[in-house]
Amino acid sequence: MNSGAVRNLEPAAIETKLYPTMPQTTPRPNRLLSDWRISVLVLIGLWAVIYMAGLSRPPLLDDVDTVHAEAAREMLLRHDWVTLYTNGFRYLEKAPLMYWTLAASYKIFGVGNWSTRLPLMLGMLALVFATYRLGRYAYGEAGGLYAGGALVTSLGLYIFTRFLIPDVLVGLWLAIGYYFFLRSLEEEWPSRLTCWGFAATCALNVLTKGLIGLVFPAGAIGLYLLFTGNLRHVRKLRPVSSTLVFFALAAPWHILAALRNPAQGEVRGFLWFYFINEHVMRFLNKRVPPGYETVPLLIFWGLLLAWLLPWSVFLPQALSDVPLRWRELQSKPGTESATELGTKLDRPQRASLLFFLWALVILGFFSFSTRQEYYTIPALPGVALLVGGWLARESEPAASESDRRAGRLSSTVLFVFGVLGFVAGMYLLSVSHLPAPGADLADLLKKNPQDYDFSLGHVLDLTPRALGAFRGPLLGASLGLFLGTGLNWILRRRGRPLAGNVALAVMMVVLLACVHSSFSTFSPILSSYNLAVAIQKQFRPGDVIVIDGPYDQASTLNFYTGVQVHVLHEPSGNLWYGAKFPDAPHIFETPESLAVLWRGPAEVFLWTDQEYPRELSGLTSFLLARSGGKSIYSNRPPHD
Repeated sequence: MNSGAVRNLEPAAIETKLYPTMPQTTPRPNRLLSDWRISVLVLIGLWAVIYMAGLSRPPLLDDVDTVHAEAAREMLLRHDWVTLYTNGFRYLEKAPLMYWTLAASYKIFGVGNWSTRLPLMLGMLALVFATYRLGRYAYGEAGGLYAGGALVTSLGLYIFTRFLIPDVLVGLWLAIGYYFFLRSLEEEWPSRLTCWGFAATCALNVLTKGLIGLVFPAGAIGLYLLFTGNLRHVRKLRPVSSTLVFFALAAPWHILAALRNPAQGEVRGFLWFYFINEHVMRFLNKRVPPGYETVPLLIFWGLLLAWLLPWSVFLPQALSDVPLRWRELQSKPGTESATELGTKLDRPQRASLLFFLWALVILGFFSFSTRQEYYTIPALPGVALLVGGWLARESEPAASESDRRAGRLSSTVLFVFGVLGFVAGMYLLSVSHLPAPGADLADLLKKNPQDYDFSLGHVLDLTPRALGAFRGPLLGASLGLFLGTGLNWILRRRGRPLAGNVALAVMMVVLLACVHSSFSTFSPILSSYNLAVAIQKQFRPGDVIVIDGPYDQASTLNFYTGVQVHVLHEPSGNLWYGAKFPDAPHIFETPESLAVLWRGPAEVFLWTDQEYPRELSGLTSFLLARSGGKSIYSNRPPHD
């Protein structure tokens, strides 16, 4: 039992003894924060409004979106659930679990925008409930609701579920795995369910994103046991049988992938490419071909706070609950009970320490490796849990004045940012100009190709003229930010933190709706969907689609037309390694071979992001369509 809790009960017990007839006035907890059915309905409602309302639009994007979607589509067409293919090339750099879920969705619902996004949205819902359950276990019902609510309304998770990346699923398996581990600390001899459940989550994480699925939980739990002087707990986790469970789930796909993709000729096979090139060399920033640019370290750490906005403003006081002093962490000599064996921390303290290490290990790992903006996403549930635990304590009727004061201070800081954001938004509205009817947004942007290796690099393209296309979302976001942070500030000053948190949640629903609207407006810049539709109207069997550049720049054409595209570019990026296999299709064109195709009997559709491709000089060509700064040229006039 928490000794602090005992001390808090002692005065009440003495008072009852001295004054037995005095009526007791125990503050009643708010029903909204104590009924699990309400919590479940609230979390499902927020998820449905934020994540499911716009499932079908905008279209999928070039690069990561349709490259991954195409791999799942070809998995279904080939009936090959081991070796991934994209545009007919072996695609060996990714773990398979996300693609299995996509292929299953296509099998059940058909290929489309919403069926592509559905598995990831369901994964997001699972992550919200895993976080809720873990928070409820650690901090009580209110802590679980606040943690799940902070996660489902956070900025970063919404942004990075607009693309088909598996980082949300990594966070899901970590959350479930850490729940099993915390349970094991309270069991004298952890059950098979607890130990094997933890091993299974590690295996699923490895099948989701490779070896980091094992590195992250091993790192956080190893540090936890080291700091608490409880390394002997490893012996209680049934290491032999748990290891067998892990390999039984994780090993079969890796073995089959190695057998079906052996070294041959100049190709080193699956094992070298997947484990050495995509894990070791990527970590050392020596991957071949070179990977993405690296986000500066300070920005990378700061993005963890940005992605959890607005709730990260409460993180400083939440961190004060993490037991980091050495005397708090060390074993209490002579204790043998299951709850105190190896440490004198109570359940909330154990959980807070683990959640802190959860985020710290992920940040520390990528501090020594290549970094993208979204690499912190799997750490967000741990931070949300810390914040949720503190928000629950602040919302208690008997909350201390120091907690209420800290909440008011944080709400003031948040309101200041809200005012600054409102002022900035109003200024941008004042300098923006409505674009002419029918204007292509791409013509209003300032190109910054040196930044496009970053996930959000295109945001830097916006100009005052381009902002005119976003006036509605900009106004809505500015007003929502000002009113939400202002109302939260007022309510917390009046001693109503629960109502203040509701105001912040509603504010985020509005802000994320504005983000979705802006994303839809901006999507033609990031997607070639409109051009794929134009091609489909003209396409006949035997026609050829050629991309003037790397495959990933227009992978949307491949996915939406269902036709293998040719590439006027040397093998690179997603197709580089697959092109080395003897069975790789011959789809790479040169200016000379393109000219032969252009003069041949088949209609050729050339995608380009150039005003007019130099490869067509001297050839008769027709502009078929233009959208988002990209064009389709053909060697035949448009059909009627």
